[in-house]
Parts: sequence; structure tokens; C-alpha cells
Amino acid sequence: MRTESDSMGTMEIPDDAYWGAQAQRAAQNFDVSPLRIPVPFMKALAAVKKSAALTNLSLGLLDKKLADAIVQAADEIINEKWNDQFPVDVFQTGSGTSWNMNMNEVIANRANELLGSEKGTRKPVHPNDHVNKGQSSNDVIPTAMNVACRLEAGKLTAALQRLESSLAKKSEEMKDIVKLGRTHLQDAVPMTLGQEFSGYRQQIRKARGRIERTFSSLEELALGGTAVGTGLNSDPNHAAQTIHLLAEEYGAKFRKADNYFEAMAARDSIVELMGALNSLAVSLMKIAQDLRLLASGPRAGIGELQLPELQPGSSIMPGKINPVIPEMVIQVAAHVMGKNLSVTIAGQNAPLELNIMQPLLAHETLSSLDLLTRTALVFDERCIGGITADAEHCRSLIDWSLALVTPLALKVGYDRAAKIAHRAFEEKRKVKEVILDEGVLAEKEADEILDPRNMIGPTK
Repeated sequence: MRTESDSMGTMEIPDDAYWGAQAQRAAQNFDVSPLRIPVPFMKALAAVKKSAALTNLSLGLLDKKLADAIVQAADEIINEKWNDQFPVDVFQTGSGTSWNMNMNEVIANRANELLGSEKGTRKPVHPNDHVNKGQSSNDVIPTAMNVACRLEAGKLTAALQRLESSLAKKSEEMKDIVKLGRTHLQDAVPMTLGQEFSGYRQQIRKARGRIERTFSSLEELALGGTAVGTGLNSDPNHAAQTIHLLAEEYGAKFRKADNYFEAMAARDSIVELMGALNSLAVSLMKIAQDLRLLASGPRAGIGELQLPELQPGSSIMPGKINPVIPEMVIQVAAHVMGKNLSVTIAGQNAPLELNIMQPLLAHETLSSLDLLTRTALVFDERCIGGITADAEHCRSLIDWSLALVTPLALKVGYDRAAKIAHRAFEEKRKVKEVILDEGVLAEKEADEILDPRNMIGPTK
């Protein structure tokens, strides 16, 4: 063990730890969960420190030797060399100051080590005076959160583009397979499987668009506001230069916030993003539920689709196969919907000049982004790509459907058509048989009116 101090006194710290007294104190105070700093947030925070050091060097505010050591230490964190050096719980002080100081201390101790000093000396690199120079937890934490969420959201939209492409391919494959539509889970007029899948594809396309529309909000960074938005203790040029470096590093359009007081006091950009993720979760749940229904059976259900068979479905019923991937997707969607409520509550907790639930916002949003990205890829690779249709069964269900009587209403009126449908149901006969039996239409005309392909409208 070694002894380090902060403004409240001394702390005993494991000798091999790169964190310092403030992180140690926080780790002891907030040891309530297994959740720690999200890796994308950790990397974004380190990138902010790296860019800030380079800016301070260019402004003549930091010695080159110190700046170089800070940059190297930050790069090591960005490359995930020191993931185990961040022991502070997600549930902590609401500003995220403990995460910021954890980062400052790890970078300072590692930089000092690179410069030949011992960990814990706070010399020549000091965690506050050098690593945190020109910054405050109150502007750095929102900045790192936005950077991390923007980058992870980009990964999600790429995964959704793949899923959308697979759904479009299935739509094209099944464009000529006519089937029953269903409303209220009751037989409705015919459509094609291609049309059905085109709807799923459009849902994912729109979900992707909603997420992409949050990019501009996420690219607006609070850095430069320091404590409350006034920019106290920061060089007037510091924020613009640091943000420019971040934009170059990641190829994103990061820029200074239009209004620091809004950017720090509110986390509406994160709430906006989470709303888009909630919408995606709703779409994924609807699609997954539909696939379960359409593949139900295989003999006593709808059975229009066959899903890939991935694993045995029962410990007691041999040969039973369950729709495991759609069921996984449904559970993920429910989980993300819960996180949306958490983010909604956290977004409201911003009394006066600062949100005080920022670590929770970071965790809930980034974990949702990661989970949805992985889920979209698995849904695509292990389910959508392997779906096949039972065209013969689809046709059989249509032949027995009472909904075929719908276009007949234009010929004989709604009431007469309804009576024909009712009789067909009661007598367990096809609609066409009843029509011919009652002499409503000649067989050729009945075939024309009852042809499901004449009822499906445009296929695109």
C-alpha cells in the first residue's frame, strides 16, 4: 500500500494502482453495484484529456515534456490498457466528478511513471493542475458523454443498415408469395409476404433515420463552460481548439455548444437519443413478435414462415424448436424500454445549473447502444437471413379464408356478401362454393373476383 492525500486528508491505496486518493475515497463510498465506468465513456474521457493537453501545449500553458507524457498515458487508456484502473461505481456523485478525478489521477500517475517518478507523488504532473487544466467535471463529463454516445450511435446505425438490407432482400425474395393479411389476429384480405417484410424494412429504416437525426445534438459539446457555464479558469481559446482536435480524431462534426448554460444544466440531447432508441426497441419488438406468430406451429399454428432451427426447444418434448432469436430480441427491447424510463427520470433531475444524474445517464444510454447494436447484428445473422416461406401453406390458408368475400361486396353489396361469408363459415365450405351454389356469379367471374392476386395492390 501507499499513502496519498487529497483536500480531505490521506488515503491508503494499493501500491500497484494508478488511481489516487479521490478515486479511492469514491470507490469506498459508492461500493453498491458491480457496474463501473462504460468503456466507450472511459475512452472518450481520455480523448478529451489528450486533446486538452495538446491544446494547453499549443497555447503555451503546459510544458511539452508534461504534455507528451499526458498524451501517451491517455493513448494507453484509449487503447484499453488500463481498463482495470477505474474502480468507481456508476452510482456515485451525480456530476460524475469521481470519474473525472479517477481519470485525472490515472493519467497523472502513469505520466509521472513515464517521466521517471513514483506513482502517488503528483509530481511533475498534477491531476488537477495539469491533466484537468482548463476544465471542470461539470463540462468534461457531459462532453465525454456526448462524444461516446455519438460514436456508439454510429456503430448502431451501421448495424441497422445491415439489418435493413437483409429485410429488403427477404421482401424481394417473397414478393410473389401471396398470403393472408391479418388484423386483430383475424383473417383479413390477401397481401404478399414481400409486402409484409417491406413494412419491417421500413420500420428499421425509419428507426435508423431517427437515431441519425440526433447526431447533430450529440455533436454539440459543453466543453468550455467549466463550472456553471461561464468558462471561469479556462483560456478563451481552449474549448474551440480542444473540440477541433476531437473532431479531427473521430471524423465527427463536434462543435462548441450554442449555449453552455443549456448544455450543462440539461442533458436533453441524451434524452433525445434515448427516445430514438426506445422507438427502435418498439419496432424490434413488433417485428420479432410478428415472426413468432407467422412461424407458429409448425402444424397447429399459422406456419407461413420457417425460422432457422438453432437449438432444442424443450427438455421434455423431443423435436420441439422454439423461436429463440425473436424471443431474445423481445427481451432486449423490454430491457431498453426500461432504460428509457430511467433516462427520462435522470434527465429531469437537473436543478438549476447542473444535471445530478450524469453517471446513470451515461451508463443507461451507452449500455442500450451496445446492446441494440449486438442485437441487430444477431437478429440479422441468425434469424432474418435464414427465414424461408411455406408458399403452399400460404395459398391453402387463403383458399379457406372468408376474407375473399371482400371484393364481392362491390358486386352484390355488403349485407349479401356478409351472409355468404357467414354461410361458408357455418357450413365449413369455401367462399367460392357458396357463391356458385347460390348462383351469385358464374364460375369464370367468381374466379376473377376471388383471385387473391387481384387484391394485393402494388407490390412495391
